[in-house]
Amino acid sequence: MFNNLKSNYNQFPKNFWMVAFTSFIDQLGSFILMPFIALYITARYDIGMTQVGFIFAIVGAGNMIGGILGGALTDKFGRKTMTLFGLLASGSFSIVIIFIDSLTVLYFVILAMGLMGSLAGPARSAMMADILPPEKRTEGFGILRITMNLAATIGPALGGFLAARSFTALFIVDAVSSGITGLLFYFVIPETKPKAAEDAVPETLKQSMGGYKDVLKDWKFMIFVGVSSLMALVYMQMQGTLSVFLRDSHDFSTVNFGYLISLNAFMVVIFQFWLTKRIKKFPALIMMAVGNIIYGIGFGLYGFISTVPLFFVAMAIITVGEMITAPFSQTIAANFAPEDKRGRYMAVMQWTGILPMLFGVIGAGLIMDNWDSRWVWYFAGIFSALAALGFALLHRAIKSSDKKLSVQDSLVVNSQETEAFSMEIPVKFDKDLEISILE
Repeated sequence: MFNNLKSNYNQFPKNFWMVAFTSFIDQLGSFILMPFIALYITARYDIGMTQVGFIFAIVGAGNMIGGILGGALTDKFGRKTMTLFGLLASGSFSIVIIFIDSLTVLYFVILAMGLMGSLAGPARSAMMADILPPEKRTEGFGILRITMNLAATIGPALGGFLAARSFTALFIVDAVSSGITGLLFYFVIPETKPKAAEDAVPETLKQSMGGYKDVLKDWKFMIFVGVSSLMALVYMQMQGTLSVFLRDSHDFSTVNFGYLISLNAFMVVIFQFWLTKRIKKFPALIMMAVGNIIYGIGFGLYGFISTVPLFFVAMAIITVGEMITAPFSQTIAANFAPEDKRGRYMAVMQWTGILPMLFGVIGAGLIMDNWDSRWVWYFAGIFSALAALGFALLHRAIKSSDKKLSVQDSLVVNSQETEAFSMEIPVKFDKDLEISILE
């Protein structure tokens, strides 16, 4: 067992493990805070979910602007520089929010927080693509997913415990985690921007921004981003809306909500490998469609159920959908991206989370404040069905154009079974098992 662990460890560069470790620390702080942010805002400022949705939309607008700038600046100035800047901004704003009493001031601070904090997102994704060779990229992103879910297992439970005593502690812990991550990044992790890009004639910022035209012309990638955004519109309700709905409609405590979110992460950590081994032989886009159908069932259930055990059952169903869909996205995006445009591709991929933030929570807030709040979950089921249809149609469109996009096994499986990976060449597992997004 220990020999296998050592062998798997040695297959990845040291810098990869350091990035994975720092990501865990940073994500732990985020998962302690974020599931409870809507509860904090409604309690602190005595506002309804429509205004909370407006705040999330402001964050989304800041994230979109920051992500676009961050993608271009990442390709120009380097991954490490932009990551450090984003961590510093994120930690600082977490402390600032504690002292804000005015809702109007909060709007401006939230906008700045979203903009500055999101500058680092494309940089970290590009750094992982730099560090990992193509044949290890899917496994590497899979390991990062495991570290994120380990943080998500611990974070919400700890956050629920802290929130029951002091919301302020949530912001302090998040700031501390950003600070620790920043120090490790500064002293331990080197710049990973490819040498060829550094030796070339430097792009101006205008030229870097102009590179987004190439990304937007990549129709397969952009359709994937669009349908993924619809999927994320549904999934985001678990972070921004579900806690308030369960509290107000069913008197569900913050501690129990922390356990509910931790169930999601715990299932991913325990069952992801097992499930992935059984779905890897199927077309990726079709599996994403299947996952969205399961999403629709899980989220839709919240509109019909009213007991605590069934709340956990619905979350378990949602998690199965997540385990089917989530592992593919980052790998597909990373391998679409040319080396010199990785930051920009990753920035556009961030839209799948930003667009739902702009419209998802505010839409849910309008429903909850003005109509029967159960309609949030009915619409979630409908949108999940539309996303499933979108992935299935994209699969058919790419197949009919006779252009294959091959991806490796979507999460960490036994790395000794993995032989090759590229965007154009079908992947082989167990020496003769061929897997493609389409076939």
